[in-house]
Amino acid sequence: MEKPQKIRVVPRGFYSYVTSAGIKDTSLDLGVIYSEVEAQAAAVFTQNKVCGNPVKVAQRHIRQGKIQALIVNSKNSNVATGREGYEAALQLCQKVGEELSINPQRVFPASTGVIGRRFPIEKIVTAISGLKEKLVTPPDFVSFAKAIMTTDTYPKFGERSLGKAHLVGVAKGSGMIAPNMATMLAFFFTDAQLSSNQLRKILKETVKKTFNCLSIDSDTSTSDTVLVLANGLGGPVSEDEFRKNFLSLAEELTMHLARDGEGATKLFLVDVLEAKNDQEAHKIGLSIINSPLVKTAIYKGDPNWGRIFMAIGKTPGVRVVEEKIQLFWGPEKIASENLTALHKYLVENEVVHLEVRLGLGQGKARVYGCDLTEEYVRINAYYTT
Repeated sequence: MEKPQKIRVVPRGFYSYVTSAGIKDTSLDLGVIYSEVEAQAAAVFTQNKVCGNPVKVAQRHIRQGKIQALIVNSKNSNVATGREGYEAALQLCQKVGEELSINPQRVFPASTGVIGRRFPIEKIVTAISGLKEKLVTPPDFVSFAKAIMTTDTYPKFGERSLGKAHLVGVAKGSGMIAPNMATMLAFFFTDAQLSSNQLRKILKETVKKTFNCLSIDSDTSTSDTVLVLANGLGGPVSEDEFRKNFLSLAEELTMHLARDGEGATKLFLVDVLEAKNDQEAHKIGLSIINSPLVKTAIYKGDPNWGRIFMAIGKTPGVRVVEEKIQLFWGPEKIASENLTALHKYLVENEVVHLEVRLGLGQGKARVYGCDLTEEYVRINAYYTT
């Protein structure tokens, strides 16, 4: 799939500021998005029991369903940093509030990067001094996407139009990604007029079908966050139209995250059909895309379809009948037994699609993954050094 190039339309009333605070080096590492009016808001967070201090603060601030400013940094996750890290997250919100003359509880913090390192609050506070004068509009969402990257190889963003209103989504994530909420950082901005209750419902439905169907390496991050802001300046929209476009954009970002998995060379899409129910289809799909043996076979085009059967059969808590399982690959519906054609398909395509038919019912699920390469080991073996 092609990498995103630019954003052509942006929602009204949003501003941005992107810079390098020097957290680790001189590359972009800090981004702020500000709405000129309070925005209706909804968010979902990691279920990891060791969650980041920004997550803890953001969970408090989102309770009233209104946010006016988002501040995100990369290169330091502010996780496992104790009370000092929590106070730093609060201090950051206080500083943004003072700079923008807004309630600090309307500031939403997020961080990504190395776990267990002291949070460099002094550098970030210095970087946002005079923030109001540094904000620009229309907002530079592309630079914002670059500033929040860690091991990503390219910025991930997309857009949708809903009549007079617009929707932009930005995401980051490449490793430590497995479904247990949303599996990375993703932020959506719209000028559509929607309530926080509407956003909450739509977000929950969408995450279930997209980000929670994504896995790179089966590790759930400590900082996972998905936030949607709607400032209403574009006027009312059809809730169904917004839901449809929001789902479409989330699917697009999910595929970019899977395609850009650490060291990945292929996007691996798996549709599990004819399962007993959707829940069992989902479990089986994740078992397939999380299997190191399956992922390495996809990497070099090894038509070892027995590994798919293995991954299906090891899935806990589901029922399968071996004789009913059918596997089909790609748009040509290549049967697994056709080893020559399957090898050719796996080698020649950067997007690999597997259809699994279980013959047991109407349950279905799509999951998103990638291959496993030597580069994944290299990246993570030297991540902090």
